[in-house]
Amino acid sequence: MSPTLSSTRTRAALHASARVSVELLLVLVMAAVALWVLGRMWSVVWPLIVGLFLTTLTWPLARFLRRHGWRPALAASVVTVLFLLVATGIVALIAVPVAAESGELTDGVVEGIHKVREWAAGPPLNIGDDQITGAFDAAVARMQNSVGSMVTTVVTGVSTVVNGVVTAVLALFLMFFFLKDGPRFLPWLSRQLPGRLATDVPIVAARGWDTLSAFVRSQAFVGLLDAVLIGLGLWVLGVPLVLPLAVLTFVSAFVPIVGALFAGLVAVLIALVSNGLTDALIVLAIIVVVQQLEGNVFQPMIQSRGLGLHAAVVLLAVTLGGSLAGVVGSLLAVPVAALIAVVWNYLREQLSDPPQEPETDESHTAAAVPS
Repeated sequence: MSPTLSSTRTRAALHASARVSVELLLVLVMAAVALWVLGRMWSVVWPLIVGLFLTTLTWPLARFLRRHGWRPALAASVVTVLFLLVATGIVALIAVPVAAESGELTDGVVEGIHKVREWAAGPPLNIGDDQITGAFDAAVARMQNSVGSMVTTVVTGVSTVVNGVVTAVLALFLMFFFLKDGPRFLPWLSRQLPGRLATDVPIVAARGWDTLSAFVRSQAFVGLLDAVLIGLGLWVLGVPLVLPLAVLTFVSAFVPIVGALFAGLVAVLIALVSNGLTDALIVLAIIVVVQQLEGNVFQPMIQSRGLGLHAAVVLLAVTLGGSLAGVVGSLLAVPVAALIAVVWNYLREQLSDPPQEPETDESHTAAAVPS
């Protein structure tokens, strides 16, 4: 005879499941509210995040200067100025050679268009000049009919550039203040919080800072690896502007997906107009191989070690962040996942029972001897 279900245990299991479901639902509602508030404050939150990222890059130098007797304000000022000089130098390193070669590149692009036109006119396409001219006229008419949308796009682009400049300026100012007053933040935070929060929150904040620093360092290492490998491939093929392209690859590594696509497109275009179609295809193959190695091997391995996350978690976090918030979500997915892991590990430490000390032989002996 098969055993029957206990009505008491069944009701208890259902009540426990309902209670857990309600609690999880409340947690999800609070998370949704927090994300909504974060979205409403994004114009302030995004410069703060960028400032924190920049601070993780520049803090080692500021800490070195402070340890050697420099005053905090002076050390922060010097580091900020050096950062601006380095950033300006990187931009000049990319822009100046490209501007110097702009005439040659323009001629190469025009020549490439003529070659494509001649190829299209021959077999197997056999597209005549009349058809090409008709397609060109149709494209011009379509552009004229969509002038309104083009103007809107230009205005949106200008607004985006202005917002980017404002964000960069705010991030630089925040970086300066973080470098100057950062070490005093946690003691100040401890004095503002009541009870146990005065201990827990600063500990979690310090661990989160270490995790964020590890993320930025790992991302910089991956970008350097991409720049070296792709730069070597371009140098072997004799593609011009190798150094600017390598620098562009390193900088674009901090912007997932779009950054790699943009840097790869520029490298392939320059290879096409300078070395021809064959070398351009080889450059494309090199970039695809390096990006696959970065995304599937180097980045998960390095970030999983530096952040304490499994490689699969890193990949899933980037995928989820990109699907939820695009490029910004992909950029912030891994550090957010790492910070969540920091909070979770700290909660586990606080909620776990203390380890029981094993009984020694002396205690057994003492218990065995009658009093």
